[in-house]
Amino acid sequence: MPKEMLKQWKTTDSADLYGIKEWGAGYFDVNHDGEATVTVPFRSGTVAVRLNEIVQGSRARGLGMPLLLRIENLLDAQIARLNESFRKAIREYGYKGTYQGVFPIKVNQQQQIIQELTRFGAKYDHGLEAGSKAELLVALAMLNNTKSPLICNGYKDREFIDLGLQATRMGYNVFFVIEMLGELPLIIERTQATGIRPNLGVRLKLAARAGGHWSESGGDFSLFGLRTTQLVDLVDILKNAEMLDCLKLVHYHLGSQIPNIRDVRHAVHETARFYVDLADEGAPMGHIDLGGGLGVDYDGSRTNFVHSMNYTTDEYCADLIEVIMTIVDERGLEHPTVITESGRATVAYSTVLLFDTLEVSRSEPHPLPDKLPEDAHEMLLNIEEVYRSLSLKNMQECYNDALYYREAVRDHFKLGTVSLRERALAEDFFVEIMRRLSALKNKLKRVPTALETLDDAVFDVVYGNFSVFQSLPDAWAIDQVFPVIPITRLNEQPTRNAIIADITCDSDGKIDRFPDFHDVRRTLPVHEIEPNEQYVFGVFLVGAYQETLGDLHNLFGDTNIVSVRVNEDGSFDFTNEMPGDSIGNVISMVNYDPKGLLRMFREKAEQAVRDRKLTVDERRRILETYELSLRGYTYYKR
Repeated sequence: MPKEMLKQWKTTDSADLYGIKEWGAGYFDVNHDGEATVTVPFRSGTVAVRLNEIVQGSRARGLGMPLLLRIENLLDAQIARLNESFRKAIREYGYKGTYQGVFPIKVNQQQQIIQELTRFGAKYDHGLEAGSKAELLVALAMLNNTKSPLICNGYKDREFIDLGLQATRMGYNVFFVIEMLGELPLIIERTQATGIRPNLGVRLKLAARAGGHWSESGGDFSLFGLRTTQLVDLVDILKNAEMLDCLKLVHYHLGSQIPNIRDVRHAVHETARFYVDLADEGAPMGHIDLGGGLGVDYDGSRTNFVHSMNYTTDEYCADLIEVIMTIVDERGLEHPTVITESGRATVAYSTVLLFDTLEVSRSEPHPLPDKLPEDAHEMLLNIEEVYRSLSLKNMQECYNDALYYREAVRDHFKLGTVSLRERALAEDFFVEIMRRLSALKNKLKRVPTALETLDDAVFDVVYGNFSVFQSLPDAWAIDQVFPVIPITRLNEQPTRNAIIADITCDSDGKIDRFPDFHDVRRTLPVHEIEPNEQYVFGVFLVGAYQETLGDLHNLFGDTNIVSVRVNEDGSFDFTNEMPGDSIGNVISMVNYDPKGLLRMFREKAEQAVRDRKLTVDERRRILETYELSLRGYTYYKR
């Protein structure tokens, strides 16, 4: 591309190209030097810090790529945004109740996350949700504000129930949410045995459903929650046990990442009807738990697309308060405490995955010959003719012909009538045709449908130093898209299209779906990456579920992790540093004994000396290398 064109590119062009201002929620941007920044709000204004500066500081501390970066300020900011939005809606509608948020521990169980969330959230009485005994133990230890609700979901055995009851006696604000009617007899039995009156809630199986990946969380086919007839049975059982006064909460969960606000309103409306009727049955109620679902706009389109959301946090909070207030006022009931279990929206923004580039496989064809040999195969001659005749007027025809002749060449190669070199030359002609078509289509006023995806037809493969399965499992498992951008050179125009492959040697180990307005694009615009260049990508909005769901595919372990806190003067502190898993750590997780492996390999090396395959000095060196690798990082080290 001519240098004069490259000079015209501005950082605002990069921001528009990658949609940073749309999905960044005000937290991420590009500075005048073309570097990605994290922007933190303070009372005095906002402060921007270069991500590359954090990367350099981490490297200086011995923690290289890949790196999981946690930005504590953004976790605080999201907790504040959610609580302040509800407070604003409560003031505007004259709502007489209060709001309390809870964070579902399953969304991100890491200690640093829960510790910061409970520290900062204490002033808002922000609580936790536990869906297992292990999570309950974490919650009881981490919660410092006993006014904060502790919602207990999931299967509850005697140990779980006794622990929750004793915590209630200590002053914790514990709610047992009954998800299946079979839980109730054990809760009643333990209540009678301990003499401790529990706070009970009930999970509803709503008719309402939401769109998106988790639509099955609601509706008749949802796994959890009581049907209407079972809810009536629950009320009768509690009345007979003289425990109806313990029923204080209704709860539902419509699913994670709800893209359409209309679905939210329908579910709240239905739940509020259950709430007022349970109050009519004589239950004191007082709390309505609307579960999770508050979305994250991964593509910045602000639509009801599966990776987006067509509402703001303020609109979400206002709709919930308005619907509940309207229905409760009809019955003349007191306004309940509103609880939501927003996990994804709370932590997604706070975490960024950073990884460097190892190599690039370019889609560049070899120089094409001026003329083909006289004995060249007919199909090779045909694809050359397509290349020579291509013009703005016959683009569609040449596109179709190129596809046909490429497949014909491949078929003849399998029959043995086209040689290896002829096939390679045909592939080069095809790539060049696609590249020229891609350039020509920008001159068309109306691009034919078949040519719309030409930019994705020819692409580079950028090999990144990370594992999709360990760090971005949702990108592999459910085709979740995450914003991906280079964190430097954003004052230069990207001139290549690429997909990103990881280092797991697995064909699924790749990112080939990227956010685009109202759609998903199959390639990412990148710069011309020079050999040995420290070209770093950031994958954003990965704080929800990705650490929890990551696995050990190819025995790649946890990455290096650093937590930073940005200060009001523009400096930042490294508040926590966690080296990634060593190879020894990882193989011990799959039941190998690192010391035992070293002993077995030492015996093999000694046998090699006896067989005169190694010298004693060579044996020493290979054992040192083996032992050093056991202690080393599982990822590529420069």
